[in-house]
Amino acid sequence: MERIDQIVRRIKLRDFRTLLLVAESESMSKAASRLAVSHPVVSKTIADLERTLGTRLFDRNSQGVEPTLFGRALVDCGIAIFDELHRGLRQVESLSDPGVGELRIGATGPAIDGLVLAAMAPLLSRYPRIQFHVLEGDAATLYRALADRKIDLAISRTFHPNAEHHHEFTSQSLFDEHLFVVAGSQSHWARRRKIELAELLDAPWVFPEHDNPAGTLIVEGLRSKGIPLKARVISNSLAIRTRLVATQGFLTMLPGSMLHFGAKRLPVKALPVALPIKSQKYEIVTLKNRTPSPVAKTFIETLCIVARPLRKGALRGRRLLFEHEPSG
Repeated sequence: MERIDQIVRRIKLRDFRTLLLVAESESMSKAASRLAVSHPVVSKTIADLERTLGTRLFDRNSQGVEPTLFGRALVDCGIAIFDELHRGLRQVESLSDPGVGELRIGATGPAIDGLVLAAMAPLLSRYPRIQFHVLEGDAATLYRALADRKIDLAISRTFHPNAEHHHEFTSQSLFDEHLFVVAGSQSHWARRRKIELAELLDAPWVFPEHDNPAGTLIVEGLRSKGIPLKARVISNSLAIRTRLVATQGFLTMLPGSMLHFGAKRLPVKALPVALPIKSQKYEIVTLKNRTPSPVAKTFIETLCIVARPLRKGALRGRRLLFEHEPSG
């Protein structure tokens, strides 16, 4: 412990910043350029760190440099240090004015298109000095971004990270997400009060890719019941899928939350078709032992409010909640 205390007293924040830029750039000369200092200054800083720690932090090669196992451990430490420093400074700023600050949100595409925008809308008008950064990605991407402290919170379907990192996260359930068969609002299917899935087997379908979480859910759910439903068009683009449904008579499956929040702008209608596909929980995921900023707390509270209708269930009798404009 005494040796570690001595090392802590010798290492400065600028040493960590140099270390992080060298690791990110994979080059001491590029890091020097970004720091506006000479190459020897960067090289000396890294050499001094290695001497202080008694271990090599970077392997040198003809292409540049790459962190060793020890270097990567220190890089992860540096990322956490600067993240906590930035968060602390933002929190100090927020304490004087709760309507000022930065919020970095990660979410899946459908969640951004519906839930996230619905929660942002009242805050954008009420707090003009809050800056939002929104990252779109699948659950695995969002968890990595959260672990790397590139975002403050993630909104996604339940995802189970590997056991090594599972302890890093904590989650808060928002609602159970259901998938629904949708057709164009002018389609002849949209006028039907009851439809069996078997009636739609020969209809033109557009689905997401099989390696997409929604695509996997659809394929596995249909396969489990032996339903030979095939797609004529396959695309992860929500724009392509909704456009084909609205204009070309295609059918697809969309999440209930997207339909709920896009009731007036999406030219599609959910069909009364029972699907053999399990619902999935949507969650707010944050890092454990990391206190949310006042801005993050406000956003999370707003998320819970706008998600309240979805927590009551996607179906009442046979009437879909998203056939009506959400009340708030």
